[in-house]
Formats: sequence, C-alpha cells, structure tokens
Amino acid sequence: MLPHYAAPIWLKGGGHLQTIYPKVLALPSVCYRRELLSDSTQETVVAYDFIDAPQTHAPVVVLFHGLEGSSHSHYALTLMHMVKQKQWHGVVVHYRGCGGVVNQSHKAYHSGDSLECEWMLQQLRQRYPEQKLYVMGVSLGGNMLAKYLGEAQNLALADAAAVISAPLDLPMASVALEKGLSKKLYAPYFLRSLLPKATQERHQGKHPHLHWDHLLASNGLKDFDQHYTAPVHGFDNADSYYRLSSAKPVLRHIQIPTLIINAQNDPFLPPEALPTAAEVSACVTLYQPDHGGHVGFVSGPFPGNLQWLPQTVLTFFSEHA
Repeated sequence: MLPHYAAPIWLKGGGHLQTIYPKVLALPSVCYRRELLSDSTQETVVAYDFIDAPQTHAPVVVLFHGLEGSSHSHYALTLMHMVKQKQWHGVVVHYRGCGGVVNQSHKAYHSGDSLECEWMLQQLRQRYPEQKLYVMGVSLGGNMLAKYLGEAQNLALADAAAVISAPLDLPMASVALEKGLSKKLYAPYFLRSLLPKATQERHQGKHPHLHWDHLLASNGLKDFDQHYTAPVHGFDNADSYYRLSSAKPVLRHIQIPTLIINAQNDPFLPPEALPTAAEVSACVTLYQPDHGGHVGFVSGPFPGNLQWLPQTVLTFFSEHA
C-alpha cells in the first residue's frame, strides 16, 4: 500500500504555494561521487552523480531531474538521502549543460528525448548488470522517462519506474504555463538560466540559423521553445515539439511497473489533462491527490518536510524488488 498524501492544513493555500515552499526548507546534505561520461552524440560529457552502497548487489535508484534541475534540487537531495539510508546505490544523471558542466554538443536537451534516456540507462545497465534498476523521472525528466518506457515497451532497461509531476500532455501544459500567475512566476525562474546558456552557445558560433534576437527577447517558455528548443532539435515549431514529445499517447504501452504521481493542483498541468485509467496500461499505477503542487508534496507539522515523496517512491520500488 502506498502512503496517502494530504497537504498540511497550514499549507493549503493552493498549487503555487505548495510548489514554491519546498525551496525554502532545510535540506539534507548528500555527498556524491561525480563521473563525467559521454552523451549519445559523443560530442560532450555529462555529469553522473553517484551514491555507492556498501553491498555491490544492492538495488540502484536512478533519477532524471526536471528542467534546469540537478543533483542538488530539493527532490534529488531528499530522494538520495533516503536511498543512502536504505543502503542502496543512487545515481542522478544530468542532461547536456546541466550540473555545472558546459555543453559542447550541437544538441541540448528536451522533454521528448527518449533516445538520450535510453543511452543513459544503457550506460548504467552495463555498470550494474545484475542489480535491480529503478528509475524516477521528475517533471521534464518524468515526461522523457515515460515516453521512453512507452516506446521501449518490454525492452525498457528498468525494473520499475516512477514518474513525478510530469507534464505528460505538453500542449496543455504549455497553455497552463503561458497564463497569469504561472507565467509571471515560472518563466523568469527558468529563463534566468536557459538564456545565458543559449547566449554562451551563440558566442561559440553554434546554431547560426537561429533568430537570436527573438530568442533573447523571450518572455515565456513557449517563446524559448519556439526559437531554441524546436529548431535545435529538428522540430518545425514549439507546437510540433509539444505534440511529438508528449508521453501521454504512449502510456498505454508501458510494460514495467510504473507509478505516475500528479497533483490535481499542479500549476504546470491542469487536472483535465491528467491521464485516466483508460489511457494507461495495466502496469501503470496512477496517483492523483488533490494537493501537492508541482514536485511539492510537503508533509508534517510546521515547517514541514519533503519525506512523503521519496518514501512513496521507494515503497513502490520495494514492493517490486
């Protein structure tokens, strides 16, 4: 049985508050062992941050982070701290240009890059050939993971998976993030790091075909995807990128035990866009609590903690060990 989630009475102010509040909480310290490994283009290296278990054959928990996230994101630290307590192996894999490593490839990363997801899992399966491999994807990383699982079906390189707060319907998520308070809160936060990375690539002479003036004037995530993500990765435009990268259409093809958690009040995806039981395979467990925000899920008495999410995910993995 998965633990039930109920937001604390003192934090029922809505999805935005439940999304932002975790960033002010004190977080556990995690000591990683970093390795730089090649990406699938063989043009750059990316960071893999490891936690090593005392026993070689212990299970391995892999985390795919969200947009502009890292091994030091609040969900990564709380998950990996708990993984270490269980004496399991842990790995946070970073996308191109994330985790403080400069991207030298002609590609960056995006929500639908299931090929890169497969490449990363291949590297880890070679390293851990006999261990159970459990994979968790958060937000952008969750959509990428779910798309990979649906496409790979019974060839997926994981024994179980968890998909957290993923914008599984990217067209609907884009509409939600382009409106009102969501656009004012989240677009500046992400563009603060996305645009400098793009500017650095411009100085390196990459992507001369881009409309750089339009890109650097972006005031929303759809602007950035229209002028950068889509053309850099071969999509016609932002709408085409969203449509072709959404994981929701392939959820019915997933063939490994997979937990999908989405809060009904997640500002990144409206409740009417959440997958239903009829849209997923029998291997998928849907959990859609009323509260939790976007990768929030604070619990406990004030000031609260972030233990519910990693406990729930690791409980699910343990049940399928």
